[in-house]
Amino acid sequence: MVVEDDRSNLESLERLLSREGYRVATAPDARTALDLLRRQRAHVVVTDLMMPGLSGLDLLKAIKTVAPETEVIMMTAYGTVETAVEAMRAGAYDFVEKPLKRVQILKSVAKATEKAGLVAENRTLKEQLTQLKKRELVGSSPALRQVLDLAAQAAPSSATVLVLGESGTGKELLARYVHARSLRASGPFVAVNCAAIPETILEGELFGHEKGAFTGAVQRREGRFAQARGGTLFLDEIGELSPAVQVKLLRVLQEGEFEPLGGRTTRADVRVVTATNRDLEAEVKAGRFREDLFYRLHVIALTCPPLRARPGDVPLLVEHFVQVFAQRNNKGPFTVTPAALEKLSHYGWPGNVRELENTIERAVVLSRTATLDLEDLPRSIVEQERARSELVVPIGTALEEIERMVIRETLRTTQGDKRLTAQLLGIATRTIYRKLALERGAGDPPADPPDDDRGPGNAPPEGL
Repeated sequence: MVVEDDRSNLESLERLLSREGYRVATAPDARTALDLLRRQRAHVVVTDLMMPGLSGLDLLKAIKTVAPETEVIMMTAYGTVETAVEAMRAGAYDFVEKPLKRVQILKSVAKATEKAGLVAENRTLKEQLTQLKKRELVGSSPALRQVLDLAAQAAPSSATVLVLGESGTGKELLARYVHARSLRASGPFVAVNCAAIPETILEGELFGHEKGAFTGAVQRREGRFAQARGGTLFLDEIGELSPAVQVKLLRVLQEGEFEPLGGRTTRADVRVVTATNRDLEAEVKAGRFREDLFYRLHVIALTCPPLRARPGDVPLLVEHFVQVFAQRNNKGPFTVTPAALEKLSHYGWPGNVRELENTIERAVVLSRTATLDLEDLPRSIVEQERARSELVVPIGTALEEIERMVIRETLRTTQGDKRLTAQLLGIATRTIYRKLALERGAGDPPADPPDDDRGPGNAPPEGL
């Protein structure tokens, strides 16, 4: 951004910097510059010192309050040692005198831009590390380990990944797990909830727009594809995309390029990971989701198991969340009584890990002691019936009958989800169909079992 009250100098600097490849915004005074900075970030501000109204020094101090990561270069025809010292103390990156020399101003802007980029990258990495420490995939159950092993195999590739699972199972955490183990781990991880952004502005959010592309577009804006350059773009709730945005996303995946609104074709240097709790195959059949886009997204499918499918992880999650929320609320070490832990372990958790997290946070905040007991839990959990089923097998029962009993009971627990049942039992999905067909007296499996026998974890569970 160039801030200069002399119009000829302003236009001259804009031309000079634009020819060097910089994107340049201009402002004729300090107040206009501050208004622009509140709406759009600038890496470097080059400002005159002597201006009517707010001076360049006033603007510098305001910038360090509004956007402290922005580097500021001061320029003046009235340069003195005292002024330069005051500007540097206030946080200016450099101080140049008029009349400006082309080499000097370009060198100063280049160095300031490089510093601003390094600061921004360092801040992003610190934020990502902080988030990874705060939120992580916790558990050691076979169902979770299986999907993490598959994710670790897929991570180093450039293939698109589709994360499936019910709400609250940790789909974004799994996407971050893939990113952290990919060749793009040093790049940004940009997450977009497609359901949370109005359809009318989602296209602009994803692909960006140029100045004047539509009414109200007073400045150029980078989209999420540009922000994720060199890293991973995570599109959550992908099933909510409108047909128009689906077409544009398909082009990015096929051609590796996109067009900002009102702009020129730009290369897309991102790895796309998407997630949904919908059954996309059903959406395709219903005509609400493009079939060609579905196959582009469904290169690698990872299914987050629901919490009811990994009850052994509940104690680990409880311990993890108790520590997190005790520390966050400035409380000392917390313990959980065996009675409370048993109730938590046997609950069905229809809201999955997110529901468990919220339950533990409430219990820690409202607990009057350092021990979490039954009275700290919601009544719906304390008064529940035992959710985990037990199977009693009489001595002498044939092995084949025991197998069918286990399959039937597991299907009941998973609400008829055959792929998830196969994942829990460690067998192929086709085996489920075959056993059920034999139980009904049929000679062959029904016509709709999966074509492969690769075992669980390679296809999305039914009903999602």
